Amino acid sequence: MKERIKYLLEQFEKGRLNTSETRELWFLVNEEEEEVTEGIEAMISVQEHLPAVTEVNATAYDEMLDAILSADRSFKPKKIFLMPSHYWAAAAMLFAVLSLGLYFYFPPAGQRNKHSSKYAVEIRPGGNKAILKLADGSEISLSDSGKGTLADRSGIRVTKTTDGSVIYQVMPGNEQPEKQAGYNTISTPRGGQYQIELPDGTRVWLNSASSLKFPQSFAQMKTRAVELNGEAYFEVFKNKKQPFQVRTGAAESGRTQLIEVLGTHFNVNAYADEANTKTTLLEGLVRVNRGTELRPGEQAVLNQGHVRVVQVDTEEAVAWKNGYFIFTNEDIYSIMRKISRWYDVEVVYEGKITDNTFNGPVSRSSKVSEVLDILELTKTVHFKIEGRRITVMP
Repeated sequence: MKERIKYLLEQFEKGRLNTSETRELWFLVNEEEEEVTEGIEAMISVQEHLPAVTEVNATAYDEMLDAILSADRSFKPKKIFLMPSHYWAAAAMLFAVLSLGLYFYFPPAGQRNKHSSKYAVEIRPGGNKAILKLADGSEISLSDSGKGTLADRSGIRVTKTTDGSVIYQVMPGNEQPEKQAGYNTISTPRGGQYQIELPDGTRVWLNSASSLKFPQSFAQMKTRAVELNGEAYFEVFKNKKQPFQVRTGAAESGRTQLIEVLGTHFNVNAYADEANTKTTLLEGLVRVNRGTELRPGEQAVLNQGHVRVVQVDTEEAVAWKNGYFIFTNEDIYSIMRKISRWYDVEVVYEGKITDNTFNGPVSRSSKVSEVLDILELTKTVHFKIEGRRITVMP
């Protein structure tokens, strides 16, 4: 057991725990508290350049442990401590152990709404917001509309379901030849996300600041081709006679990508302000740029026209869809780009910013002040909020 705990702690320190190992370590925190504590102390003791564990205030240590072990064990995190990658021992001394990352403080359920912010401005997280622009030029605000039929004309029916997603249907007899087909576009703003079911039954989740262009009907087309800007998760309806295609980066040099698939689940991150386009496969088989095949657990990373394949934890790639971010050895610039899109804020930098990387999850339902407070606990970065502008400082 001690060797297993040692292995899990070492993997956690390196940011390499997968989902099942994370759950296992969280279970051991409850069931083998003493041995986990000993494992942490042993790891700290070999790092001579860091303070000894004996310097930790015993009362604070016990109170922190009690708070963690009495907390609701929801898999989706609420308040999480993100640590710079080389600050393992300092974080471990607080014994703020994890749900998916390192918890600094996870208050009992009755105390979760008592967060007091030092910031004068509170910025709430994004939500379900989107605009559907139909081929005839008309627009439907999906965030403002109630459930039921939103549009029913020219053989097209758009329906909003009780869970807030949209189903786009082509009525029988209204399929158009490929050359005559018009195109619709669903777009999410910064601070928005949305889910749509396409006319072939394919389901798509759009992240913030993203858009998906798709034809009015796939019925008489050789391929079901769509165009993506931003990020989306796809669950493609299987049809061997009519392969599904996703195009990204059409106007960007070195970022043009074609994904071919029959039926599968995958995530595509193709934001223009990111250095790479990333396609992550969860289920099935896809082909990227006609030459690179992906299998479940693999990610295609496209940069300057070159594709490389890496093994990844798929939970990280689709965390946004499930209501949280997961940061793995991620620098503050990358983190703030995600915060900027989801909270619809401008981010500026002042002074020499840390080059540390961070590990851990953050709930997308948290106010931005809570996320910034968590980041500040690392003592490597600080923030101020003015209107919808966040300044990052050393």
